[in-house]
Parts: sequence; structure tokens; C-alpha cells
Amino acid sequence: MASQSKLPLIRLWITRYWRNWLVYLWMRSTARLPYSTQLALGKRIGRLMYTILPNRRLVARRNLELCFPGLSRPEHESLLKRHFESVGAATAEMSMGWFGSEQIIHQLVHVEGSSNLTTALQKGTGVILFSGHFTTFEFFFPVLKKFCPWLCAMYKTQRSPLMDRIMHKGRSRSIDELLPKTRVRAMLKSLSKNAVVWYASDQSYHQKQSELVPFFNQPAMTNTAISRIAKTSGATVLPYFCRRLEDDSGYVMNIGGPLENFPTNNAIEDTRRLTALLEEYIQLCPEQYFWIHRRFKGRPEPHPNPYQTKNDYETHAKK
Repeated sequence: MASQSKLPLIRLWITRYWRNWLVYLWMRSTARLPYSTQLALGKRIGRLMYTILPNRRLVARRNLELCFPGLSRPEHESLLKRHFESVGAATAEMSMGWFGSEQIIHQLVHVEGSSNLTTALQKGTGVILFSGHFTTFEFFFPVLKKFCPWLCAMYKTQRSPLMDRIMHKGRSRSIDELLPKTRVRAMLKSLSKNAVVWYASDQSYHQKQSELVPFFNQPAMTNTAISRIAKTSGATVLPYFCRRLEDDSGYVMNIGGPLENFPTNNAIEDTRRLTALLEEYIQLCPEQYFWIHRRFKGRPEPHPNPYQTKNDYETHAKK
């Protein structure tokens, strides 16, 4: 059977995927609109999502409550609404990153630390860009590509074969090799050829190499693979984070310097270091992190599932 990523789009014209087709057609039709128009439309979509997606709203609200306990309820609610605007804006940023004008994208992005990547590539053992799931991340691949002789990215296969195919089509414009997260050997092979691998290991993970690692002082099941992969391959690990400026005038892509004494023989402590770097960057633009993801699900006892029931915060917000 042909893989999902190689199926022609026309073969996926199936009634059950009509919503996916609407998303695809929307992305293609809006990708060439002026940047300010796309962003404004995206934020409107985000405000609508806040209203019509109560389950995601609850997840995001609970995450903010856990990770920013020092904020008041009005501050949480303000951040929550700005987050949904950023999620909506991500639909526009994804459209531009996949199908829009690369020239405009390059004009909007200010790059910091490109020399760190250039220097790391001179070692010849490959580079792992440790990143996180920010709402803007799809926008930056066309810019990142110009610094990479061969760019790879790890990804999670989508349940919908149509969305999986659309994702491949869009990302393949900038990314040379898309690897399912289970194909670690293929990643090691690419690193041995001095590839650059984008790897966001910050979402809830429950496979063999998962461990409880604090995320904003809350225990979370976390993928520790980057430490082991770096140790096996000899690849340099660089922090790689991106954000939209607060006034929406442009974007910043930051490539940090190599981590000292990394990796060690302790994958959990290495992952703690990476998570701390991620937390620092989230603090710069907290509304742009992917809070609608159930980051704290699947934790072992005695840690409760924070998403099982509505809390008094949701009740309070409805009053």
C-alpha cells in the first residue's frame, strides 16, 4: 500500500475528509493575501475557536493555571484569549510558510545566531536543533533552510491521510527530509551526513525513552531521546526558538550557541537542561506556546490527570 505521504491528493477526495479539504483550500486561497490581512483573519479565527472549542479552552486554561500560578484569574483569562488569537494566527503563518511568498517571509524574519549553526556544521557530525511547539514554528522553515545544506524534521504522522499529505506537501517546500518520530535510525544516518535535524521533543510522550521531567515545576512525561541521539551521533545540539514580535511587525529566529558539557551520561538531567531553556523562551512570548496540547496527561500515580474534570476556574470564567 502506498504511504500516506505519497498518495495523490485527488485520491483522497472522500466525503469523510471534507473538513480537511476546506482547510487546504482556505490555506491555498489566503496564502497570497497581504501579510497584515492574513494575520488579522487568523486572529479572528482564533477568537472564534476560543468560543466554539470549550474542551481545548479548558485544556489551555488548566495548563496556564498550572504553569503560571502567580497570575491572577483576570491575567490568566487575558493570556488565554491572546493564546487563542495566536493559535488562529498560526493558520495564517502556516499558510504563508507552506504556500506563501518566500521573499516576504525573509523580509519579515530577523535571524539571530546564524553563525552558531555555521560553526557547528563545520564539525561535520550533524546538528540537532532543539525546539518547541510554538504557534509560529511552521513560518520559519523557508528561512532556516538557507542556512542548512540538508534539513530534516521529525514529525508525528497525522490520523487523516489527507492532512498528512497536505503537511508533507507544505513542509517539503523547505524541508529536505521528513522523518516519522519512530525512524531514529534514519535520523542518525542523516546526521552522519552532516544534516541539520529540527527536533521538538516537548510534547507529552509515553514511549520507552520517556521520563517525568519538570515543566514549569510540574512533572510531565517527556521524551529524553535528544540526549541519547547526540551521544550516539556526536551531533551538536543548538537551541532553536522563534517568535512573532509583540507589535506583529515581524519575527525573530534565534539559534543559540552549543550547550557546554552536553550530552552527559544522565539523559534525565540533560533533558532538564533543555526544558529549562524552553521555559526561558516561553517567558518571552507565553501566548505563542502551544497550550492547547495536553502536556500533563498520562502521568503515573500519584500525579492526577489535571484534565479530567472542569475546575472552578472554568466555572468562574462563565459567570
